[in-house]
Amino acid sequence: MSPCLNNFSKVEIPVAFATKILKSTLGIFLLLTVLFLVSCEKDEFDPIEKHDSILPDRFMIEIPSSISTAYSLKSGQVDTLKGNDIYEMLGAFIAVGEHGAELAQNIMLSIAVLNLNRPLELTFISDADGRTKHVKIIENAHFEETIWQYRMTIADIEGGSTDFGLQVFWSWNPLKGIAILNPWNLDRNTEAVYAETNFRIDYSEAGNLGYEAHMFVSFSGFPMPDPTENPFGLDKMKMFVGKNGDLVTVYGNSSHPNAQFFSNETGFNWAFVAAGYENQNIAVAEVGLPPIDLDASDRVTLLETYSIYNVLRDQVLLVWPTINPEILDAYLYNTQAPGFFNQDGFVQAGTEPSEEWLPLKDYIQNLTPYNPALIMNMVVEFDN
Repeated sequence: MSPCLNNFSKVEIPVAFATKILKSTLGIFLLLTVLFLVSCEKDEFDPIEKHDSILPDRFMIEIPSSISTAYSLKSGQVDTLKGNDIYEMLGAFIAVGEHGAELAQNIMLSIAVLNLNRPLELTFISDADGRTKHVKIIENAHFEETIWQYRMTIADIEGGSTDFGLQVFWSWNPLKGIAILNPWNLDRNTEAVYAETNFRIDYSEAGNLGYEAHMFVSFSGFPMPDPTENPFGLDKMKMFVGKNGDLVTVYGNSSHPNAQFFSNETGFNWAFVAAGYENQNIAVAEVGLPPIDLDASDRVTLLETYSIYNVLRDQVLLVWPTINPEILDAYLYNTQAPGFFNQDGFVQAGTEPSEEWLPLKDYIQNLTPYNPALIMNMVVEFDN
């Protein structure tokens, strides 16, 4: 491989949030909250059977590991960023969104231990960060032109301000709802760089989109790393996840303002579609790399015009128009669409490893990512 293609020897994908923030930071807070409520508020409501709790006992769809995988490309591991790295980085970006959904669900499951069967309101001092928190559950809440059966809010109210950490709107029969959360306001021991990071999960079992269950996961305000150390940090993302039996469908976009390949062009969007079998743990994905501000919504533009192959090829030729074709071809290996995955991650691109992947390969042809410009301008907000 030519030294001229040796630009990406140090890339770190931001999956630390998924493990450090989303899985552990709130665990102590939630446990102490539950213990506090049980010990101090048990006289205000009588515990009942768990299945009678008004809180949802599920609020997400698990994504097969073949689609959602942690990945990091560290110094010395590879000579340059290649097509398979683009595909595998997708798994890391999806994993961040999935862990956001896991966090929302885990919060509700933790509080559901209380077996709440009616609205309530209380204020307490959190043992996790020593700050004053306010919890409120009401009935018949209005949000986004919908009347929900319930709304639960947890807010940090230290110093007279009201900073929302969690809002959940939900209804039963069928179960559907919206959860919006801010880790910083739930527990100020969370790193301050996440103060503006808001996640939103829309979950439904209504079957109105042709799936047994589906969810939308969105987030904005994700902290950007130093672009000299990680040019591929993401600040926003929106993805759809649908489930029918063993089949899980995923499509969406992640926004990368500092992403840069070889030319001076900066700012790319990972536009993706994917589908996988939960039991077999195999998946197929197709990725496009349009400009971050591209105003386009059609599949051909997002995934074909701006395919991995076309974008990386054009980037190389912009800088080295007389590059040896053999070097260029070697670099573009595994950039063809689609990419094939199993439980261990990326397998190969272009041609399916076996007939098992063929139905998934055909299925994703009907999926389209979102408009990159809409994702770039998206802001996840609480209901005030």
